[in-house]
Amino acid sequence: MAILSVVLQVLLGITSLLLTLLILLHKGRGGGLSDMFGGGVTSNLGASGVAERNLNRITVILGLVWVVCIVVLGLINKFASGS
Repeated sequence: MAILSVVLQVLLGITSLLLTLLILLHKGRGGGLSDMFGGGVTSNLGASGVAERNLNRITVILGLVWVVCIVVLGLINKFASGS
């Protein structure tokens, strides 16, 4: 169980970093911080529709992997401390 816990913690760290990067790659929708830092000026230079859809899919899949890692690590910690 200790090896599985270490592997999941490493996977959680990697997915956290990748998820942060992928979220930052998304095109701003207007308003908020993206316009404050010049996001409105470069919105016409963003990715095409296909690239944006693929980015959305990858982000959702990575988010699901992230959530599963957290749930499994929580269950491992709960049952490891109980015995």
